[in-house]
Amino acid sequence: MASHESLGFGGLLVLLLHMALSISPASGIGVNWGTQSTHPLPPSTIVRMLKDIGFQKVKLFDADATTLKALGKSGIQVMVGIPNDLLPTLANSVQAAQDWVAQNVSSHVSSNAVDIRYVAVGNEPFLGAYNGSYIGLTLPALENVQSALIKAGLAGQVKVTVPLNADVYQSSTNLPSDGDFRVYENVFDANHDTLVWALQKNGYGNLSIIVGEIGWPTDGDKNANPKYAQQFNQGFMSRVIAGKGTPMRSGPVDAYLFSLIDEDAKSIQPGNFERHWGLFYFDGQPKYPLRLGTTSSNGLVPATDVRYMAKKWCVMSPSANLDDPQVGPSVSYACSHADCTSLGFSIMIQSLPAAQGTASSLRLNVLVLRREYSAFQILNLQSGSQVLCQIGTG
Repeated sequence: MASHESLGFGGLLVLLLHMALSISPASGIGVNWGTQSTHPLPPSTIVRMLKDIGFQKVKLFDADATTLKALGKSGIQVMVGIPNDLLPTLANSVQAAQDWVAQNVSSHVSSNAVDIRYVAVGNEPFLGAYNGSYIGLTLPALENVQSALIKAGLAGQVKVTVPLNADVYQSSTNLPSDGDFRVYENVFDANHDTLVWALQKNGYGNLSIIVGEIGWPTDGDKNANPKYAQQFNQGFMSRVIAGKGTPMRSGPVDAYLFSLIDEDAKSIQPGNFERHWGLFYFDGQPKYPLRLGTTSSNGLVPATDVRYMAKKWCVMSPSANLDDPQVGPSVSYACSHADCTSLGFSIMIQSLPAAQGTASSLRLNVLVLRREYSAFQILNLQSGSQVLCQIGTG
């Protein structure tokens, strides 16, 4: 997911809605799988989770060989991604595109039996925040990748697409049809049909639409919490299960939930919420019940065989004083090496006393660096402690 402008969560759906245009229809529910984590679960564990939950499709942001190998013979349809920084190379060299397809698509389809269905060219390359940097590169890159797929004999199976952020279309009146009124009950329908209308006006009314990212974070903002995330995602999934379309397009919606698992190494430039989009915590445990309608269990299934690190972390020394001038720099140092987004404007730790919040930042730090600090004690604490006692996976 590309960086988003910090719009606040009154406009969350607009902020999240990421579309991809495709020339072939598809259906079923998928999920985004991001890997920017300091303690990633093994890809084989993630793939087992995907199958246990019943996800039929997964959207990747790159074409990592280890990830794709784990998806081999899984029966899961895969969308691989081309990062924006590769667009100049692929746009200016047919050979580079052929090499990329050979290494990241052909080899996995033939050798690992990975069911690759899409190549996403760029990650929201037309986002307004990029100031047009990729506008002249995206189409040539797409054409070269498409040409490479044809040469590789894969064009019948693998389609190219360009992920678009919702800021790519506009309406002078803020109405989806710019004057042709329809009844809209939610912002998703209005967003979706604004794109449909824009496509129709430009002569592409029959182009298929994939909702590439849709979801709600659980921390890092006053409106980001598990309750709201469950309500939003269950509401969306209920309409998907029912096969309900939008006022301008009937039939099932093709979508990828954002996202599968938390990523504690993502940039927080858009906001602290960027690390908390997951349906699952970083250790593969579900955050809330969610009915997907994909399996007999009908819900999220936790990861199995997760190996945890020893239950040790830094806490404030009982003799320490919050007014001690060493406390502030110590916390700042700890948070520069760990994910302290829950200590900010959020719901997870803000209710704890100051000393416990400080202890939490130090606990997070020792999980990442796995080292001790002489200024603080290392204690064994019970999992029932008031401080959140999730321990990093090893």
